Amino acid sequence: MTSPITIRLGPRAAARIAKEGLQPADIAIVPAAAGGPKGLILNGIDQWLFGAWLPQAPRELRLIGASIGAWRMAAAAFADPAAAFRRLAHHYTHQTYPAKVDAAYVTNKVRELLDAFLDGHGAEVLRHPHHRVSVITARGIGALANTGDVRWREMAGFLLAAAGNAVSRARLAGAMERVLFHDARDSGAWLRESFDAFDARFVTLDDANLRDALLASGSIPLVLQAVRDIAGAPPGAYWDGGLIDYHLHLPYQRDADLVLYPHFTDHIVPGWLDKSLPWRRASDACMDNMILVSPSPDFVARLPNRKLPDRNDFKAYGQDHAARIRDWTFAIGESERMAEALARWIEKPDMRLATI
Repeated sequence: MTSPITIRLGPRAAARIAKEGLQPADIAIVPAAAGGPKGLILNGIDQWLFGAWLPQAPRELRLIGASIGAWRMAAAAFADPAAAFRRLAHHYTHQTYPAKVDAAYVTNKVRELLDAFLDGHGAEVLRHPHHRVSVITARGIGALANTGDVRWREMAGFLLAAAGNAVSRARLAGAMERVLFHDARDSGAWLRESFDAFDARFVTLDDANLRDALLASGSIPLVLQAVRDIAGAPPGAYWDGGLIDYHLHLPYQRDADLVLYPHFTDHIVPGWLDKSLPWRRASDACMDNMILVSPSPDFVARLPNRKLPDRNDFKAYGQDHAARIRDWTFAIGESERMAEALARWIEKPDMRLATI
């Protein structure tokens, strides 16, 4: 049977692993992509990584995510990360919606989901002895600065942003800016020097804004309402961090150590609006010190519908909630095979099984 995972290594990561192997203390950054239900397929790896492997050699570790990736990285910083990942997967999978809903209804449901996931453990995220969580959001500027939850204004603003992005990502920077909510003990220095066209704001995470920052990071335009005026942050409307940083195309190469990136695909797309633009992929430079782990095509082919869970499933399954929950739960269970394969490879890295 073929492996359930694929592994891509940047040149610096490959050289270091070939010479020294791979130890938990080698990892400095763990990114987590936006992507909604697709992130569920990483649940097995998440539980093993943060519940078993990384704790073997505790060190300061930067965890950065957008949308469901931000929620996953918050789970990683709970006192019991494995339990937090199981709780996140359960509550995310068991979302149900009527046939017709508006953005206010979905927003309230997602708030309830987030509260059930956090379950009073938010302070643990902010005070973990080693993990430093950063949550990426997108703040509307220009035409998206004052939509006021008026649907036609929001739609017009995002259509204008999408048209600009089709020309260049730099045009998108005229519609939104990156706002990074970061652990008070980590200034985010590696991201403060400009690396793309987007302006960036840095806001300290605290008890007053953690919940809203996590909600904003997953607030899909036109599906959820924007989160407004987050405590400690510049006033305005905040949306899904994946709009700018879908797969987190960030300057990882600035760190001397390695980046371990469990991902649901084997490439990095900069922004959500770039999904349909195949010529927009991450530069080789940002992957220099990266270990990118993703489900293999053979693994995906064995899942229900021969694909990862995704947001379209809410429409595809309609009101047959039980069938969707069954199939998503099956996929999450299968993700344990990915964790087992990664554990075997890390124990004895076989460079022939990796793409460099």
